[in-house]
Amino acid sequence: MKVTQVFLYSCMLICWFTPAISQNAPQKHTSFTPGELWLDDQGQHINAHGGSIIKEGSKYYWYGEKRGGRASQGVNVYSSDDLYNWKFEKLALSPVDDSTHAIAWGCIIERPKVVYNEATKTYVMWFHLELRGQGYHAALAAVATSKTPTGPFQYVSSFRPNGNMSRDMTVYLDDDGSAYHIYASEDNYQLRISKLTADFLNPTTQDSLLFREHREAPAVFKHKGWYYLFTSGCTGWKPNRAALYRAKNLFGPWENMGDPMRGPHSEITFDGQSTFILPISGKPNAFVFMANRWIPNNLKDSRYLWLPIQLNESLPFVEWMDEWDLSWFDKAK
Repeated sequence: MKVTQVFLYSCMLICWFTPAISQNAPQKHTSFTPGELWLDDQGQHINAHGGSIIKEGSKYYWYGEKRGGRASQGVNVYSSDDLYNWKFEKLALSPVDDSTHAIAWGCIIERPKVVYNEATKTYVMWFHLELRGQGYHAALAAVATSKTPTGPFQYVSSFRPNGNMSRDMTVYLDDDGSAYHIYASEDNYQLRISKLTADFLNPTTQDSLLFREHREAPAVFKHKGWYYLFTSGCTGWKPNRAALYRAKNLFGPWENMGDPMRGPHSEITFDGQSTFILPISGKPNAFVFMANRWIPNNLKDSRYLWLPIQLNESLPFVEWMDEWDLSWFDKAK
């Protein structure tokens, strides 16, 4: 082949492949756009549903359910320096090939929450576990641990806390370093709380009913001495009206303060469901309401609704925004 032919052929290859490369290259995010497609550093939709976020040093780590169409495929972890742009790290917790194991492939892993135990220098993951081939009959809480934030996490145990069914759940780390497991029980007709042991691996017998109102999807934060708890109703994958509760003590009594959502489709939580409240490091009194917009027939493609919690009135509320960024908290003061 002549030199001129080689040159022309090379140019043609560049022309053919350059558009595809630029089209798939992820764009740098500088804001949040709730409900829109959110791509990671590899140009893939972030697959971390029902999850939670912790901060280690200057990095945030986002843990969430890895989903196929509907299948549960473990827990993914992503990292970020700014909360807008996320790097895929790895599958932090994987189901195993042993069909007799509690987290065998075919099990259901939901709502992973990770907290760091300062005393044991261990990252502890709690999640809702349903056993392979049993649907939602088992209703277990499960625990896994890692010495690094990205894992891999190793399964430790699964159980019904103090004999109670455990489904939708969260773990809350209080100011004094104590951790609490808040979970839906009795076929979701109860919402309960148990204080965890010092190593965060088990519930203590300090376990109480918070209220009996057929609620799930708990998400907690604390502001000016009050604990606030977001929940959803129990309508399967269909969105419904949120409710906000408050209490001076995590064990109650909790008072129902009504629907904290405002704006279009607020009566169905903007077509979403609460999953976690993220405190913003370096910004006092700044909290992000994290929710999932579930797509039942393609859970992998379920979207994320991140919105600022507004604290400029007597009760916190969440108002819909098409787009926003973290500077909103500075302007809100």
